[in-house]
Amino acid sequence: MRLNHNKGFTLIELLVVIAIIGLLSTIILVSLNTARTKARDSKRLSDMHQIILALEMYYSDNNTYPTRTADSCCDGWDQGPCQSENTFIDLLVSQGYMTTVPNDPAGGSGTGCYGYNYYRYGAGSYGCNSPFYVLGIRDMETSGRPHSDSPGWSCPSRNWQNEFDWVTGGFE
Repeated sequence: MRLNHNKGFTLIELLVVIAIIGLLSTIILVSLNTARTKARDSKRLSDMHQIILALEMYYSDNNTYPTRTADSCCDGWDQGPCQSENTFIDLLVSQGYMTTVPNDPAGGSGTGCYGYNYYRYGAGSYGCNSPFYVLGIRDMETSGRPHSDSPGWSCPSRNWQNEFDWVTGGFE
């Protein structure tokens, strides 16, 4: 009677195990990247709610929303954060309505149209009778335009939902 003393793995068995490990690693990495983009979008939405609360407190104390600064950074939109330290968010922080300047979690250099965009319009702009502000995010990562949680904002002759992934506004 002859006994087989080979207790090692064949090359085929090793290749199958390596392929399975590689496949599982790929699936885990893809899931991790999806979770990261969802987390960044959740932070953006949380920042928006904090900014809205600060804007409403500012309005309650001043009977107006902050006006756009002279050195806004994004095609006339006041943007936070920005290379300038005179944005609407900096004003809200310096006057105690917010404790810190929220930053877009994806970063950015401060030279493009990223981050949190704000503009205060006067009465009569785009067919709206009262002064109002528009606050939006251009680049949500987990959905196309509009984001499913976007409240939207429009006046009779302009709809900002077409320009932002997430947008809201408020009348004075």
